[in-house]
Amino acid sequence: MEPRSGVSARTGNSWMTQEYVLEVPGQYPKRCVFNLFGEDRIKQFNIQNGEDLTIQFDIDAREYQGRWFNDIRAYNIIRGQVAPQVAPIAAEGMPPFPPAQPVAGASAPFPPAQEPAAEGGSADDLPF
Repeated sequence: MEPRSGVSARTGNSWMTQEYVLEVPGQYPKRCVFNLFGEDRIKQFNIQNGEDLTIQFDIDAREYQGRWFNDIRAYNIIRGQVAPQVAPIAAEGMPPFPPAQPVAGASAPFPPAQEPAAEGGSADDLPF
């Protein structure tokens, strides 16, 4: 998208930001809007439409007039290589999530087929 710029009312310093739409390809492509803040970073990364990139970003949220808004801000752009995996971050007070592992038999249908109930057992017996 087009860059936006202005002057901070609080400090009087000029600022510039630009938003981009990241698309992760696949059968059902996923899209995410992220931004770069600062004219120097926008020029440094020089993102062009259609490039295959690895984007490293921070996610934050802010509240404004009782509503919450997400802020996804890129801090690094990597061209031509896959970025190292970063351990997922859990919510405060929660243990970290284990790293994602490939699912064995990923071509198997979901949900998996269930075996019929045994003779003499109730059909509504739940495993939990």
